[in-house]
Amino acid sequence: MLTFNILALVILGYADALRAEKHHSAGCDLSGARLNVPANQTQLIAPTYAPSYIGIGVGTQNYTCNTTLSTYTLVGAYGEIFDSSCLYGTSSFESAPTVAFNVWYATTGVTVQQIVTILGLTHNSAVLGQQYYVPNPVGTGLSPKWDFTSSGATAGDPNAYVIGAKVGDLPSSNSSDIDDLMVEAVEGELASLVFRVDTDGGQPPAQCEAGNITVKYTAQYWFFS
Repeated sequence: MLTFNILALVILGYADALRAEKHHSAGCDLSGARLNVPANQTQLIAPTYAPSYIGIGVGTQNYTCNTTLSTYTLVGAYGEIFDSSCLYGTSSFESAPTVAFNVWYATTGVTVQQIVTILGLTHNSAVLGQQYYVPNPVGTGLSPKWDFTSSGATAGDPNAYVIGAKVGDLPSSNSSDIDDLMVEAVEGELASLVFRVDTDGGQPPAQCEAGNITVKYTAQYWFFS
């Protein structure tokens, strides 16, 4: 593992180039943004209208070992969602989650905020909110929640969250990356649809040992109202 200070020197060139791109981009207007999904599949159906938010999620997928089956079971996740709207329309938009993941995965003793800040990946590294799991409000098990109630322009709005149910699941071509998802709202007013795409990492080892583990991941999230 590299220390944060050493790796920071390696990536400064990328960060400088990215900041220059953002400086010359046409602001942070998402009115022309459209989600592109892979062709020849029916799991992810992209809306034909603009999103309300686009963010980069940086965090962990959390697993526990099912010793009977010798496989890991997802028991939660936690991620910070950073505003990446200003990257839309630049050449760095698609690569940003992977760049963030490479730094996140390779470093120790570093916070998510430090990674995003030094890379200049977002609009002033603004935190849109957090993503984690909560009890399913309409059934059993756990459901993902995106919570924007304490950050940014939506801070203090008790309805600025969405709890969702998965309606589409597209496995990654890379076995180490978590699936792309289409999630429909079951509670909250933040969005009616959420897409998780451009994922890196997050998958557990194939064989497990007793106990819990966290696996680092990044992804791009699109929120549609």
